[in-house]
Amino acid sequence: MGITGLFHIAIKTNDLDATIDFYTQLGLRKVERPDFGYPGAWLACATPGGEAIIHIYAGGAALGTEGKAPLGTAAIDHISLTATGFHQFRQKFQQANIEWREFIVPGTNLWQLFVYDPNGVQLELTFDGAFEEEPQPDMSLGKAYVAGSNFFKARN
Repeated sequence: MGITGLFHIAIKTNDLDATIDFYTQLGLRKVERPDFGYPGAWLACATPGGEAIIHIYAGGAALGTEGKAPLGTAAIDHISLTATGFHQFRQKFQQANIEWREFIVPGTNLWQLFVYDPNGVQLELTFDGAFEEEPQPDMSLGKAYVAGSNFFKARN
């Protein structure tokens, strides 16, 4: 008996295309998804143990009592993915006018970037700083990630 890894994360969305675009621009790719009777997508990336998957769904199953999917991460604070190319991701966010925050995990060589997907779900990209080019993440006021702070702005 034991936990062997993360199987998938599911995200509800009001804008399926924008959500798929956001994650595929980060480097995930669409993989085959069964027909559950409502729109959605499965996105994956190769990992040492197989493929990690993010499930995205829209329509009936994603809608709350107001007829819209909720925004934000609610009880789930964030999704964390490992990545390479810290400065390239930062440049991509800047070019796409996506606000981000940066962080160095204290006492480690882990660098992080925090962004929000179009649904307000916080995404943490974690990099091994030993394999990244200088400069280190910007830990100045307004650029450094502050746990518990929310800098999400809905894109309309």
